[in-house]
Amino acid sequence: MYCLEETGKRAMQAKYVLQTLAADKKNAALEAAAKAFLARKRELLAANEKDLKNGEENGMHPGLLDRLRLTEERIRAMAEGLIEITKLPDPIGEVLEQFDRPNGLHITKVRVPFGVIGIIYESRPNVTADAFGLCFKTGNAVILKGGKDAIHSNIAISDIIREALEGEGVPKDAVQLITDTDRQVTSDFMKLDRYVDVLIPRGGAGLIRAVVENSTIPVIETGTGNCHIYIDEEADLAKAIPIVINAKTQRIGVCNACESLVIHEKIADKVLPALGKALREKDVEMRGDETARTLIPGCLPAKEEDYGTEYLDYIVSIKTVASLEEAAAHINRYTTRHSDAIITENKEHARIFLQEIDSACVYVNASTRFTDGFEFGFGAEIGISTQKLHARGPMGLKELTTYKYTIVGDGQIRP
Repeated sequence: MYCLEETGKRAMQAKYVLQTLAADKKNAALEAAAKAFLARKRELLAANEKDLKNGEENGMHPGLLDRLRLTEERIRAMAEGLIEITKLPDPIGEVLEQFDRPNGLHITKVRVPFGVIGIIYESRPNVTADAFGLCFKTGNAVILKGGKDAIHSNIAISDIIREALEGEGVPKDAVQLITDTDRQVTSDFMKLDRYVDVLIPRGGAGLIRAVVENSTIPVIETGTGNCHIYIDEEADLAKAIPIVINAKTQRIGVCNACESLVIHEKIADKVLPALGKALREKDVEMRGDETARTLIPGCLPAKEEDYGTEYLDYIVSIKTVASLEEAAAHINRYTTRHSDAIITENKEHARIFLQEIDSACVYVNASTRFTDGFEFGFGAEIGISTQKLHARGPMGLKELTTYKYTIVGDGQIRP
């Protein structure tokens, strides 16, 4: 049986070293890991091939296979993500606020690591690298619990990282991967609050719900993505159609892909036939209301649940509305608070949409696919938070820190 207690103890030991590491020492270790990824890409691809083969034999959905797949390009992106993190300012030790009290006490609010971060995630092996990079830069030890589907890939990635850290004289237990795939181990991990300071789930709705409901460790919830694009009555169709196609089909198995389209009825007869043609060319199944079915040949009837579904597939729902207010009400009803967009040339409509849509990321005239730590300039991300406490949206370095107060006196006592 996997010994979680021992894993927790090693993470605790590592965190006290990590929180004192200088920025240049951390950056050197990150660079070493990035170089090791590139030097050992064949090893990574071979391990990933085992996972892909198992996934195909088990009938894994194409969208999930895409999440699981490593390519030379994705390995380069993993390495580049670590290099980008080295270029970012080290947030640890940043003074957030300081002031003097009338009694002479000098109080400073300073940014510090969480300590030990636990991450439970599904079949995306790049998360192993991203999580390590962000946690390490912020002086946190990390315990990773990936899914069974990506076990060979995750073991290969974590082994390479640990060897790189050891080569740089840094505790290799800065990153630990739980290799036991038994569900009971995952359940027990959620209750390792003696050692783990915060737990972050990354995956589907079922995983996130299970962690939120069962963890005794504080959780930062990363959400699923039923992302909407609203095409306003004053939209530029030359922008709208390419944005929709990019958001829906550039990668289908990701949380920032568009799943739902909302169309103003005044522009429906212009946009829907053209949009339907473009989506058909990408083999996207469309499920719409009566107006959409009338204007798009082959469009299937949408059920109520379609408007609230994260498909992670070549499927999209379509709803027509009579006003911006109706569009906002529809989106706020069905959104998962991840990413939603408006396509419009009307600045006032854009302002209202930005103000009324209650999501972590709200766009004007851009694809929802940009909700990503790398695209935001964070180097990488630990996940997209759809909650409102502690962090929201792509979580980079600062979102993996907390703060403490340091108080310096000269003999003061409280009367």
